[in-house]
Amino acid sequence: MLIEQKIIHDARTSNFRTASRTDRGVSALGNVCAFDTTVSPDEILILLAKDASELFLYGTQEVEPGFYPRHAKRREYRYYLRNQGLDVGLVLSAAVLFTGEHNFQNFARVEPLKNPVRVIDNIVVSEKQDYFVLDFFAQTFLWNQIRRIVSAVKKVGGGTLSLDVVRQALDHPEKKVDFQIVTSEPLFLKDVVYDFSFDYVKDYKKQLLRFEKNIVSSL
Repeated sequence: MLIEQKIIHDARTSNFRTASRTDRGVSALGNVCAFDTTVSPDEILILLAKDASELFLYGTQEVEPGFYPRHAKRREYRYYLRNQGLDVGLVLSAAVLFTGEHNFQNFARVEPLKNPVRVIDNIVVSEKQDYFVLDFFAQTFLWNQIRRIVSAVKKVGGGTLSLDVVRQALDHPEKKVDFQIVTSEPLFLKDVVYDFSFDYVKDYKKQLLRFEKNIVSSL
């Protein structure tokens, strides 16, 4: 769309970069991209507002040359876990195990030479209609990390996996354990946070809420 609207010529010469990669099927409500352009932020908003059916640009900011969007302060993800008789107490207890610094070798698809140690600042669990909503807060995540964590949380909540087994898998990453992976469609990249703020369009939160509700209704 950026090329179609002549905002950039191509991804390479414009230094196009994104803040986060997501698995196939994951929705992004708050991803950030950076690129070089001679078009003003106001013009970009006008040009991209012509088709907001699947892409909604709601904030812009001019940044210094060399800005790299991957270097974010925090990323926020949300997973809608359908409550099929899960025990709320066990779900909460399982989620707590993953906060803080851990070696997530058993809870991610770790790429070669990638450090499997990550810090999850917080996991907030709430109930919304037929779902447990799990909000994850961290600076960085590993590939498939959230979906594999949610799979373990789901198994604990359903009584097929003990908290102790999960704890052992975190404490002893050298002992390979596979807790499987949940589907990608209920996962949302909610926000990417930096040390600066964006200039937002009016009522953007209402539009984002509509997008999220439409996606959840189709799950």
